[in-house]
Parts: sequence; structure tokens; C-alpha cells
Amino acid sequence: MVMLNIDTRLLQVFDEIYKTRSVSLAAEQLGLGQPAVSIALGKLRQHFDDPLFVRTSTGMDPTPLGEELVQPIRAAIDALDVALRHRSSFDPASVERSFRVAMTDISQLVLLPGLWARLRAQAPGVRIEVIHLAADTPARLETGDIDLALGFMPQLEAGFYQQALFRQHYVCLASADHPRIRGALDLAQFEAEEHAVVTTSGTGHHYLDRELARQNIVRRVALQVPNFIGVAFVVEHTELLVTIPTRLGEMLRGRGRFCAYPVPFPLPDYDIKQHWHERFHHDPGNRWLRGLIRELLGAPVGEERKGALPGGTARADAGGR
Repeated sequence: MVMLNIDTRLLQVFDEIYKTRSVSLAAEQLGLGQPAVSIALGKLRQHFDDPLFVRTSTGMDPTPLGEELVQPIRAAIDALDVALRHRSSFDPASVERSFRVAMTDISQLVLLPGLWARLRAQAPGVRIEVIHLAADTPARLETGDIDLALGFMPQLEAGFYQQALFRQHYVCLASADHPRIRGALDLAQFEAEEHAVVTTSGTGHHYLDRELARQNIVRRVALQVPNFIGVAFVVEHTELLVTIPTRLGEMLRGRGRFCAYPVPFPLPDYDIKQHWHERFHHDPGNRWLRGLIRELLGAPVGEERKGALPGGTARADAGGR
């Protein structure tokens, strides 16, 4: 395959000289100086190893090769014009499109009811497929197999665009019938009781583990489960404790025999974010879905920024750009 190293403006120069039969008129039509058009013609002659246009009594007439090139060059100009004018569009009311969103079970509880209602009202042809967060989530975001990932995912900070949706904290959950915990939970009780932990990717349990180790706090893990919903109902009927995100605690309140207690040691808040790959940053459909999720989760219009690459610094991009 022969690769041509020709500036697209040279093609326009060729076409104008062919139409006007004049270097000076071509320069006038293109808004260029005559020397610039002469230089462009020289480059074309050098590339094609042919004069292309020669001066006659009627003007600059094309050579046989110049005549052969007219239609291909005009087709190339037209194709470039179509490509450069193309703008991807997204009309929620009429589009038929499926989005894949990776999220935790907590994000499903918090987001999906409101998202479903909004889609039915505004975008009846849009479908959502929920994917569990997993070790391959970054790779699937990069390929476009997943459109967005939601949650607390420090592993997605580097190299991906991100937007904070809301601040999150933890509470401790115990059965309302727990025989030893009544009305309050102190650090000694936290260390003495057995705990259930959630091990699903993206849940932030490693973040909790690090904080416990840093503060030399003992957590006696007796049960590990893969999701928050399962562990909540196990705790309701056992003497286990579990440390869960505050929003889940709020949703469970009044839906079972639970009691929620403040975590009895300092624990920093953290951001729940949505993440996407740079390849799809300007995709209108992806942008629309990001905006809808941001609106539903009650976050102000915030900053979309690209996570710091290893050894680099973060790059900020204003929301909606």
C-alpha cells in the first residue's frame, strides 16, 4: 500500500487551478497569496513527477495526468469534507442503544430504581446491562465492552476519567436482637465480636483492612461473603457485626431487625465515582448517561478529570466538555 504524504490543502490548490485555469485566480479563491499557491503547485509536481498544468493561450491547462487526477482528487476532497463535518449525535428519545455499567450491589440499590424510571420517561429505547465489578473491569472499559464503572475503585484512578458522585462513610451493623450490643458500640466491643466481611471487587474492603492495620485494631473475621445484600440479612439473624457503607445502612433501616452504629474509630470519608476510558470521553451517548447518573445521585455538576498516570499528575476536564 502506497502512503501519500500530501497536505489536504494541496488537493484544494489542484482543484482550484483546474477550475480557474489560473494560479492567481486560484489564490484569490482560496484566500492565499499567489506565491503560496505556486509553492503548493510545485510540491504537487514534485510528488507526481509531472507538470500537471502548463501555460497555454487559454490559461493553465491540465496535462493528461492532471486530467486523470481531477476526479480522484475531487472524490478525496468530498470524502474529507464529509469526515470533517461528521458529528456523532445522540437523541435519547429515539435512539436504540444498550449500555453496560459495572457497579456494586449497593450502587444497584441506590441508582437503578431512579435510573429505570428516567429511562422509561426520556429514553425508552435505551437498555442497561449491569456488570459486576471485577479484576478485568479496567480492560473492559478500555475496549468499550463496559461503558461506565461506578463505585469506590482506587484501582481505576490511573489512566481513566473519573467524576465524584457523592461522599461515603461507613457504619457498623448488628442485629437488633444482639445479646451484647445495646444502644452503642465501642472499640472494645468491636474487637471482641466476630465479623462478617464483603470481598467483592470494588467494595473498598481493602481500604478498611488498611485502616484497621494502620490503627492496630483487631477485627475477628468469621464469615466472608461476596455481596452486601447477603451479609446484611445474615447479620440480622446472627451475632455477627459487619461494617458497611452508610447509604446501605440508610436503605436497610426499617427493612429488617438491624441497628446501625457509628464506627468506633476514626475512618476517613471516601468518594463514590463513575469512571470511563478516554476513548469514550466525547461519545455523546456516554456523556448523556454520565450526566443522568450524576443528576440522579444528587451530585452537583462537578469536575470530570483524568486520573494520574503512574508517575504523572492528574489532568482536569470541566464537566460537560
